[in-house]
Amino acid sequence: MAFLGTAVGIIALACAVWVIYDVLVKNKRLKTTTKVIWIVCAVFFSIITAIIYFLIGRKK
Repeated sequence: MAFLGTAVGIIALACAVWVIYDVLVKNKRLKTTTKVIWIVCAVFFSIITAIIYFLIGRKK
């Protein structure tokens, strides 16, 4: 059972890092306030934010 918690934690961390990296480096068209909102959401709700960002936030 501890493995499952560790796996979810690692996935959550990877999701947060991916969203933060993509917002800061690859998505230049976003305004500063929008970037801050995405980053704060990524820190607090990493997996959910990554899914939402992938579906609606990334540039096409």
